[in-house]
Parts: sequence; C-alpha cells; structure tokens
Amino acid sequence: MKETVLKVENLSKLYRLGEIGTGTLSHDLNRFWARVRGKEDPYSLVGQVNDRTSEAKQDYVWALKDNNFEVKQGEVLGIIGKNGAGKSTLLKLISQITSPTEGSIKAKGRIASLLEVGTGMHPEMTARENIYLNGAILGMSKKEISSKFDEIIEFAGCKLYMDTPLKRFSSGMRVRLGFAVAAFLEPEILIVDEVLAVGDAEFQKKAIGKMKDVSRGGGRTVLFVSHNMSSVKSLCSRAIVLEHGQIRFDGEVNEAIHRYLTEGSVDGVYEYKEFSGDDKNTSNEFVQINSIGIKAVGKHYGEPMNINNELSLVIDYTKKLSDVRLDTTIQIKGEGGNYLLASGSGSIDDMDNTTQTGRIRHQVILPSNFFNASSFYVNLLVNQNRKKINLRVDDILKFDILPKETALGQYMGKSQVPLRPEFKWTYAQTDELT
Repeated sequence: MKETVLKVENLSKLYRLGEIGTGTLSHDLNRFWARVRGKEDPYSLVGQVNDRTSEAKQDYVWALKDNNFEVKQGEVLGIIGKNGAGKSTLLKLISQITSPTEGSIKAKGRIASLLEVGTGMHPEMTARENIYLNGAILGMSKKEISSKFDEIIEFAGCKLYMDTPLKRFSSGMRVRLGFAVAAFLEPEILIVDEVLAVGDAEFQKKAIGKMKDVSRGGGRTVLFVSHNMSSVKSLCSRAIVLEHGQIRFDGEVNEAIHRYLTEGSVDGVYEYKEFSGDDKNTSNEFVQINSIGIKAVGKHYGEPMNINNELSLVIDYTKKLSDVRLDTTIQIKGEGGNYLLASGSGSIDDMDNTTQTGRIRHQVILPSNFFNASSFYVNLLVNQNRKKINLRVDDILKFDILPKETALGQYMGKSQVPLRPEFKWTYAQTDELT
C-alpha cells in the first residue's frame, strides 16, 4: 500500500475584501489578542462564502473553507473548478507561499511548484544561474544539479539562450524553463498550475508526458490544475472539484469532469428536463411537452457522455387535438451559439398520428464519434402538418461531451471545431496511381 505524502486537514483561508490599509492595525491587534487568549479568530465568524458573483456583505471572505483530502505517493491529482473557486489559493498554501487561517498541511518530501509564469525565477539572472538557484532552494547539491543540467536545457529547448538573462525570454520560454527545472530536479511533490497553457502544443505534449513519467516511473506525486479537460483526463488518476472554496467532489476523473461542467445546473443534470402543463413556454392548445432528455446509450441521464458514446435523445409530449399531424425538430448549437445541425421526425413518412391524441414519444439516435469534446445547446420545435411551427423552445437542453483518453504523443489541446465525424479515409502511393 502506497504511503500518504500529502495530508490536508480542515484547511481554510480567510481574506479581507476591499482596499487593504484602513483599520488593519486594529484588526491585527484584535486577532493577536484573541490568539494570545486561545480564542477563535474574531473575523472568521463573519466571513462569507467565496462566491465571486454575489455582492459583498462582509469585510472578509473565505477563499477556502474546511477542506480535507490526502494524496498518495505516485498519484496524479487533478484540481479543477471555475475561475475564483480557490485552486491557486490551495496550491499556494501547499507550496507554503502563504499560511492557512485554519487547519493544517502535512507534506513528506520536497515540494516544487510552478504556479505562474516565471515562478521562482530571477529576471536579471541567466537561465544557467536560475537552474542552479532553484536547485539550491530545493536542497540539492551543485553536483546533483550539474548531473541534470543538460537534460533541463534540452527539454526546455533554450540551449541558444542559456547564458542570456531571463528578462529577455518570452513568457512561453520562461514556462518551458521553469517546468523543466521543477520536473528534472526530482521533487517528491510537483505542483503545476495553469501555466502550461502558455506553452505551444509541442511543449504541452512533452510536459504531460514528463509528468506521467515522473509519477509512474519515479513514484513522485503531481498536483495538476488545468481548464483543459483533455489534459486532466489523460494525465490524472483522480480529481477534486472546487466550488466557492470548498471541495464538492473527490474521486474518479470522468465523474469529476462531469460535476465541473454541470456546476450550477438544476440537480446537477442539464441533460434531462420535465415540464408541467402550467408552463406556458412548453404547452399550448395543440401540444404539451412532458419531458426531453439526452444520454449515452446504455447509461442513465446525468452520467458522463464521451466522444465515442452513441447518444439517445428522447422527446415525450402529449398531443391534444386529432386531425393534426405533429412533428418534432431539434436544432443543435455550439457553445458559441452557432447552429450546427437540425433533424426532425418529419422524415418519417409512415408516421400517422393525425387521428390520435395522448402521449407520444419521439427518439433519435446520434452516432458516436460525431460531436467533439465541448458544450452543446438544443432548441426544440413542434411542427404542425409539416407546414408551420406550432411551438418553439430555445435552449431547452444543454449537454457536455467529454474527451476520450488520448495516447501520449497525440494532440491534447482543445480542437476548434465542434463536430468531428469519423469519415472513411483511404490512401494510395503515388507511384501506383494511373
């Protein structure tokens, strides 16, 4: 059984809102006096939840509140959440850049962190000097650093500039060097924030591969923060989801990504909705929409849907009048609101419901390997006698497609296109062509 190398218990961080400077001396004295008497921080009682979209009602906010988790040796833990959820604050506390308000962090071994462009690098010093400086900070001898020097320079791809001051490096080059130093100087715990997004696609692939090698081959632990779900899915063995400064989920990566993507949805499910007859947006004298949902074939509503899943979209409605043919049409839009496709039951020539009233179900199967990893929105249209639109509901559903696992060496960034159908391709050597 692998030993625990990082243990976080009841971790909380309190920050003051607004301009810092007015009244802080009195606040500090009150805090000091409470600490001397063994009392609780008086301002921790009035701090509000870290919801950046709400109005400030107190002078203090909990950037993190009562978080607990453990990380085993060799584990790669993904930390995901929206901007302002507390990810960077958590990493700064673990890196000992700042101290917690409450709780404790117990770490075993050296910690190397890459939290922002140029972390731990002196702009006036050369790349060579910065490598030795960072190695010394990590407690390594000059001989140990020298044994890794050529590998660091080679990985960073800055051999031409190794005796050039860092201030003349581009942001991408600084990230490459910083990551190479952090990864090759063999810390027991490697912390990587969103900085890899600054690098180009080639470097991102190298960095992901190196982190896998560090964790699997070297038995070292990696904490990885990214908004690129492809990278998280490919690299991490476990993930936690932060929301408003608190851990909302800790477990399997696919489920964590799904929780992150559906944060803020009703009951955590965007992909299924039920309606009552009182809803005027989904009901009129001809029809009442009872429910609509989309899920992976063989799964339940709300379970993660991946690129390689076949999807089932089901519309349940009540037809109120006879002698009228009703068809349903779906329009699917990308996350930018652009229309991608439309499909409807009007293509069913032998469907004859003109004399029927009551509940009817329409289902359409969407093929696997069609949608890319992205978010999609669905409009629902009910058409009367194939001539006019009887009812229209925009954005009735939102669903998210997760990436499938990508092999190392392949592109792991987010594609710019929302659809990725797998057409049949062939090839022939040019000398065989006639």
